[in-house]
Amino acid sequence: MKVVPPNPNSKALAALYRWFDINIFALGREMRLSYLPPLMVYVAAGISSLTGIVGTFYVKERLGLSAEFLAGLAFWMALPWALKMPIGHLVDLIWRWKSLLVYLGASLIMVSLLIMIGLLGYTDTMRSVAALESWYVAAALLAPIGYVLQDVVADAMTVEAVPRVDANGKPLPLEKRKQMHVTMQTLGRVAIIGGSVLVSIANVILMRDVGAMPEEGRTAAYLLVYKLALVIPFISVCGVFFASWLRRQNMRRFLSQGLNRKEAEALLTIHTEAPPVNWWILGGGAAFTIVSLSIGLGGFAAAEEIVFCLSMAIILFLIWRLSSELDAEARNQLVGTAILIFIFRALPNPGAGITWWMIDQLGFDQQFLATLSLIGAVLTLVGMFIFRRFMAERSMAYIIGALTIAGTLLSFPIIGMYFGLHEWTAAQTGGIVDARFIAIIDTAIESPLGQIAMIPMLAWIANSAPDKLKATFFAVMASFTNLALSASQLGSKYINQIFVVTREVRDPVTSDISVPADYSELGMLLITVTVIGFILPFLAIILMKQTRFRSA
Repeated sequence: MKVVPPNPNSKALAALYRWFDINIFALGREMRLSYLPPLMVYVAAGISSLTGIVGTFYVKERLGLSAEFLAGLAFWMALPWALKMPIGHLVDLIWRWKSLLVYLGASLIMVSLLIMIGLLGYTDTMRSVAALESWYVAAALLAPIGYVLQDVVADAMTVEAVPRVDANGKPLPLEKRKQMHVTMQTLGRVAIIGGSVLVSIANVILMRDVGAMPEEGRTAAYLLVYKLALVIPFISVCGVFFASWLRRQNMRRFLSQGLNRKEAEALLTIHTEAPPVNWWILGGGAAFTIVSLSIGLGGFAAAEEIVFCLSMAIILFLIWRLSSELDAEARNQLVGTAILIFIFRALPNPGAGITWWMIDQLGFDQQFLATLSLIGAVLTLVGMFIFRRFMAERSMAYIIGALTIAGTLLSFPIIGMYFGLHEWTAAQTGGIVDARFIAIIDTAIESPLGQIAMIPMLAWIANSAPDKLKATFFAVMASFTNLALSASQLGSKYINQIFVVTREVRDPVTSDISVPADYSELGMLLITVTVIGFILPFLAIILMKQTRFRSA
């Protein structure tokens, strides 16, 4: 009997199918209707990037704000995320009414968008009330407060979305619930990045040929983007309404099975009773808010530094108080993981100057930046599937180390272009490998890295936090790691003070140049950021190895 040798192509196709089945199709099979409400809120967060490119060009073209000032503003924009802790505890206390915070957040986001619509469509009227820069700062600060409120509730909704019992009211095994938490958190990141993909596609379409338009045409295009962004608060509110509808449907199902209302409530409610009020958290959060506002509005010389140190002290104290809810091993793991994530997210960035340089020197217009954003968003989404098993099987220290090495290597092409790499490659390849080609390839490789570090930590918190304090623990860790973003902006401000980068600023009335463009120090700025970004994460990993703390 003749033996037919196996077809290598068939083996390769079978292996490829198995990979897709494990990493992508399985995620689809594990999707549940109960996951949809928090995913809608996360999608709204992803769509928030719709105005990013327009905002960048609006500031560059219409406002005289420096790179240092914008880095300082970014610090204040990141600061509300440090308030996730008291807001998270508030969610635990008002669990049944947590949707009200989504409505409040949606209202703040809408006001922020309406301010920008006013700046673009009714400029003279807005200027008669206050300076355009003041209006812009107000809009920039209102939006993150709204997104923080929605994000805290969405985090709590992810815990609620994972059922504790099956359709017949029987408890689900712990291991199955753990896998469902990982799936929920992965889908949450997918929803955020998926929202970014949608708006990137929209930006590519909306920004087509905008760079060549006269000022009136650009203004109309920018205005349309901000009007479309009003869909963001609408989607998040719809998610809350859908969650309420699902709960009523589940309640009817259990009642039809013969359970009374109290028994059905017990099966559906994570919080059967409210946790005791932790005045340390609420009081600390209120004190932090009052002091931050006082310092920020009082014009203190070192306002950012004072607020950062104060917020860090409060959050560390509250983490110490809350960690008593965990056993020693879990506490050490939580602290170690948080430190690694903090260091990784606290790395400084070049600031607005790098984007200005790309626009002025490399000729990157609105549509090309939108294309880069689309490539980045799509490949981030794909990368989350590709690295799904990598995230599940590796420790946080390993993940951070790998991401640090990759990020350092991927910073070299941008540094190289500052020193003329794109000119040399274009000359060697007949103009094919030019600045845009290098930027596309660099973005394509770098994009999947940003979201990878957060998913294992979120899944660990969701699975390990005490039932009565799920939202609080989510908020505690998020406050600490998001405070790292404030540290990152402080570092960016300091670096921009040392290496000053300016773009051309013209007087809006006379068109005279008030600030000339100067990118001479951008190269050293990029090199400094890259060196810091490589050294600090590995110092943190070494610290974890030498102490009792360990990462998840």
